[in-house]
Amino acid sequence: MNFVRVLSCSSRSFATTFARMASEVDKAQTAAPSEDTIFGKILRKEIPCNFIHEDDKCVAFHDVAPQAPTHFLVIPRKPIAQLSLAEDGDGELLGHLMLVGRKVAKELGLEKGYRVVINNGQHGAQSVYHLHLHFLGGRQLQWPPG
Repeated sequence: MNFVRVLSCSSRSFATTFARMASEVDKAQTAAPSEDTIFGKILRKEIPCNFIHEDDKCVAFHDVAPQAPTHFLVIPRKPIAQLSLAEDGDGELLGHLMLVGRKVAKELGLEKGYRVVINNGQHGAQSVYHLHLHFLGGRQLQWPPG
């Protein structure tokens, strides 16, 4: 994180943001693919969730620990553990996830822009091994991201 950004954050918000980032990185160090994930439970409606989009291929919902004013996830119903394990035949589904995200972003008023993030594997800070796309917006995002 660059020095100017640190100074522009209040110490409380910086500490909170840093703790969340460290927490996700820590989780990613011990996370591993498994037969079931929290997203599998959400898809089976074992965990209540208010979907902002739902179709036969995917769902979208707000992130429970948002990293931006608007932060939602798009997840496929097909349990693909991570992007690097997607098969060539998944191309249509992967495109559908992006198009659904674009549609939801527009509905949520992100006309000034947004970022799409896919964490892949341990070094990509993936903590849930069910492919999911993060859509973040509602403020000016910084670069580089991490």
